[in-house]
Amino acid sequence: MAFYETFVDLRHNRNIQSMNNLTPQEEEVMRAIWNAGNCTVKDILEQMPQPAPPYTTVASIVKNLVRKEYVTARKIGNTYLYTPAIDSGEFKRRCLGDIVKDYFCNSYKEMVTFFAREKSITPEELEEIVTLIKKGKEK
Repeated sequence: MAFYETFVDLRHNRNIQSMNNLTPQEEEVMRAIWNAGNCTVKDILEQMPQPAPPYTTVASIVKNLVRKEYVTARKIGNTYLYTPAIDSGEFKRRCLGDIVKDYFCNSYKEMVTFFAREKSITPEELEEIVTLIKKGKEK
């Protein structure tokens, strides 16, 4: 199982979930909103794989995202324009932080060790991570 697939599996099968975690369907819609920047439900549907869910289903998911404060809504005429209220980087930081806290004793080292033992990360990827860490410390 690849690193990303393992990450997603951990995230969606968590026993301890915060009130505002997104469902897989909400995440899919959120990715479309991040991709578009500003969009309508119709724009979101055009980005979804076929067969896309019904318009009303996507509209309901977007309303949940507004309620959870991941998206803002602005009425223009008789339609709504949706904009991400949180950027994808911040979302990833929050999700990964929760996983590290809940499953890896709040240790990123434990998380990387887990993926190395599971052979979900290659030595080359580990070297790249070390290089990125060193570059970050130089700043």
